[in-house]
Amino acid sequence: MKCPYCDNSDTKVVDSRPTDEGQTIRRRRECEQCGRRFTTYEKIEEIPLIVVKKDGSRQSFDRGKVMNGIIKACEKRPVPMADIEKIVDDIEKGLSNLMLKEMDSSIIGEYVMEHLRELDDVAYVRFASVYRQFTDAESFREEVEKLLDHGKTKKKR
Repeated sequence: MKCPYCDNSDTKVVDSRPTDEGQTIRRRRECEQCGRRFTTYEKIEEIPLIVVKKDGSRQSFDRGKVMNGIIKACEKRPVPMADIEKIVDDIEKGLSNLMLKEMDSSIIGEYVMEHLRELDDVAYVRFASVYRQFTDAESFREEVEKLLDHGKTKKKR
């Protein structure tokens, strides 16, 4: 690390400590030439995720949109906000683990449905009805039957 005072490239780390709940490392450095101290911060470089919508348009991933969609699906249901936040955290982590720069919105929707299926049946059906754009009662019935079948196999485990 180059000294900001004398441009010398020989500096040593005097102290390191985590900040921001371990997301950033704060380092106190000392210049070997002029002896002055300065602080640097080291953090993980996050790759922005671009979401490709159904119409082909692209936009940055927005955690808030995922959160709002889940909150709407869970409205008037006995689902604690902490569970919703955990789902959004898990989805965001799962998406970043894919290491993709661009991703179809359908992948995100499937992640949300997978988590809601485990959390609350009614919230799952609500989200599915919007996400899958049910056009008639038959498609709605088919989704509920899949959910019921999933519940039966879950109980057998």
